[in-house]
Amino acid sequence: MPPNADTNSSGRKIRLAPATESDVGLILWFIKQLALYEKAPDQVTATEDLLRQNLFGPRPYAEVLLAHVTDDSGHEHPAGFALYFHNFSTWVGRPGLYLEDLFVCAEYRGLGVGRMLLERLARVARERECGRMEWVVLDWNQPARGFYASLGAKEMTEWIICRADGRALEEMAAM
Repeated sequence: MPPNADTNSSGRKIRLAPATESDVGLILWFIKQLALYEKAPDQVTATEDLLRQNLFGPRPYAEVLLAHVTDDSGHEHPAGFALYFHNFSTWVGRPGLYLEDLFVCAEYRGLGVGRMLLERLARVARERECGRMEWVVLDWNQPARGFYASLGAKEMTEWIICRADGRALEEMAAM
C-alpha cells in the first residue's frame, strides 16, 4: 500500500501512509485520544511494548494507516488513524477487512481525512479480494453514524456483539 497525498477542497494536503514500528508512540496516542472521545480513557491498557510486539513483531495481528495534514506553513501534523485486520466470512468464503478503530483529531474533522482513510481501506479490501469490510460504531455517536451512512454503509441492527474478556475469558478458557 503506497503512501498517497491528496488535496482537499480547502487546499490542505492530506497524506496517508502505513504505520511503521517508529510510529508506535503516535499509534498509542491516537488510541488514547479515541478512548477519551468514547468516554472510556480508563479502559486503555495498551502499551508501546504491546503495540510494537503485536503490530510489528514476528506475527503482526493488525495494520495501521496514518493520516497527516500539512498546514499553511508546510508543516505536517498527525491527523488521524485507522487500525484494521482481517477476519473471515464462512458464508462468502473470503477474508474480510475489519476496521477496529478510526479516529480523526477534532481540528481536522471536516477536511476529508476520515473519508480518505475509509476509501483507502476499501481499496485495500478490494485488492486483497475481501468479501466485505465491517466495523462497529457506538449507538450514541450520531456524527459517525451519519458519516458512515453518507458513504453507503448500512447498520446491521440485527446483530448483537458478544464479548468475553478479563475474568470471563479466563473462566471460559479453563472450562
